Amino acid sequence: MPSRVDAHHHLWDLGVREQPWTAELPALRRSFGLAELKPQLASTGIGATVVVETINVAAETPELLALSAVEPVIAGVVGWVQLTRADVASRVTELRAGPGGDRLVGLRHQVQGEPDPDWLDRTDVRTGLAAVADLGLTFDLLVRSDQLPAAVRLARSLPELRFVLDHAGKPHIARGDVEPWRTHVAELARSPNVAVKLSGLVTEAAPDWTVETLVPYARVLLDAFSPNRILFGSDWPVCLLAAGYQRVAQVAAELIEHLSPDEQADVFGANAVHWYGLTSEDRV
Repeated sequence: MPSRVDAHHHLWDLGVREQPWTAELPALRRSFGLAELKPQLASTGIGATVVVETINVAAETPELLALSAVEPVIAGVVGWVQLTRADVASRVTELRAGPGGDRLVGLRHQVQGEPDPDWLDRTDVRTGLAAVADLGLTFDLLVRSDQLPAAVRLARSLPELRFVLDHAGKPHIARGDVEPWRTHVAELARSPNVAVKLSGLVTEAAPDWTVETLVPYARVLLDAFSPNRILFGSDWPVCLLAAGYQRVAQVAAELIEHLSPDEQADVFGANAVHWYGLTSEDRV
């Protein structure tokens, strides 16, 4: 088991595939590969990572899995399949049969891009997620704050599925708003099958953010989920919009420095191993 795990980062090559969501983000309008990330991992003591899909395109996931097959630092891949199709199970079976297929630990959908705040309530979505549960995968919840109530209903309806809430549910830190995000997060945390990533906070804050700016939001997460259901994630390279890799890791450490050493170790590694099932000795 590594001393630290980064449970959330991305990789993309614009020469292979366009990333339309970066069109208005000049700092992200280039390719980001593992060769650039590795020195950052080494400098912060990160021994394993989970790479997460960036776009709802089926071809991306086998590419990330193939990369994980030759890059030991990638202990897990959170990929994408079309949840509303009837062939979720067969698609996952195909992914698992390909290079790096044993590194598929979860799935994610860009729910934050769905205009319907109740998209997660759709019958076809619930059916697809029931298949995800049967397959033993985790589902990453990437939702806007107004979609959190639907996430609460979903987690309660599928207690057999492990969920991980990405980027703390995207609170409106730049506006200084805590409610109703705090109430919704507390409701979601009442489902024991949900964990949360301590990730993405810096990019939700205003440009003049400080650690003190983030403290109230981190406190909500700690109070709601407790340290054994919180996973550190850098959200690299998206985090570069607000801070470099080392700074993001340092901020996370400062936000949990009051915890016991064992609890800090949980946040920075053990929880990711548990929630994503990162069990291979040669990788983690």
